[in-house]
Amino acid sequence: MKKITCRTGTAPLWMLVLGIAGSLCLPAQNANAPAKSDPDVLTLVDGEKLIGHLKSATAASVVFKSDLVGDVTVEWKNIQELHTSETFAVVPKGVELRKTENVNKIPQGTVVVTGQNLQVTPASQAPQTLPVGNVAAVVDEATFQKTFHRYGLLQGWNGSATAGIALTEATQNNRTFTAAVNLVRAIPPENWTDLRNRTIFDFNEAYGELTGPNTPTAKTSLFHADIEQDRYLSPRAFLLGDVTFDHNFSQGLDLQQTYGGGAGLVVLKTASQELDFKASADYIRQQFSASSSNHSLIGSIFSETYLRKFAHGITLNEQGGFIPAWNELHAYSVFAGGSLTFPAYHHVGFTVGVLDNFLNDPPPGFKKNSFQLTVGATFAIQH
Repeated sequence: MKKITCRTGTAPLWMLVLGIAGSLCLPAQNANAPAKSDPDVLTLVDGEKLIGHLKSATAASVVFKSDLVGDVTVEWKNIQELHTSETFAVVPKGVELRKTENVNKIPQGTVVVTGQNLQVTPASQAPQTLPVGNVAAVVDEATFQKTFHRYGLLQGWNGSATAGIALTEATQNNRTFTAAVNLVRAIPPENWTDLRNRTIFDFNEAYGELTGPNTPTAKTSLFHADIEQDRYLSPRAFLLGDVTFDHNFSQGLDLQQTYGGGAGLVVLKTASQELDFKASADYIRQQFSASSSNHSLIGSIFSETYLRKFAHGITLNEQGGFIPAWNELHAYSVFAGGSLTFPAYHHVGFTVGVLDNFLNDPPPGFKKNSFQLTVGATFAIQH
């Protein structure tokens, strides 16, 4: 075996100095490194123990991430003991978190559950104990602080952007482009507490041209854009303001502008779905290619929106509504649409969307109904 020798005497002085300094610094760096927190321990009523970390809890159950089996959801009644090493915020039932003074009263500290009592121990205060039946939520300290963070205008948005294209080059040339952007900004963004504000932005566009020799160009051009601001008065009721712009070349509609406000009601809300009903009073300005058909309308929008989350990240968005005009009863319209998004890889997936509009008062020669299909690649946007 070849013998390996080290001859430090031949090394330059600066290498020896750096080597000694490095050996002295390494222990100091390790000493200053943050210590890894101890694991949490969850003991079930049958004596089984889970080692891992508490993620969160609601009034009904606890979500615990076990080192062996992953996330486990356990009802409070099946828990004998729970000990945490990290800090959590414990929110009692009936506490209104819209007020700053109430937020400051929420106890934060390590959590110990024995039987059906929960004890939270703040860093420099006496422990507080309350029955688990009085607990509304248990969240980690970082999530609790994030909930009351002030967001900038471009922060906190979630949704998707979709684009599609179809090209045909032959005797006839056909070009079709579709795009959609659907965004929601909910404040606070966490689902364990009630919403205070919500902003909804939607944009859909389809543009196409069909050209051929000795034939006129056939053109389609549709777009819809709207923004809605909701202010929640309670977990179920909110006020809203909305602005909408529509263009439909196929119906002779150059631009329809809608401005209004009203109220909404959350009829159904669970972890996987939400159904809202809305009603508003609006001013509607319709501008057609034939100016004689232009209208200034006082109307209303009665609509519903439905969101459903399925397994594997599949999401359904659906909306529909009726828009009567009170000063010209024949100038009403109806709309319905929806999209189904399938995730594929990380933030990328694909979406199939439809948008149907019925306009009862288009200029002569134009159909009352138009249908738009959007199929394309989707990029998920997350704050």
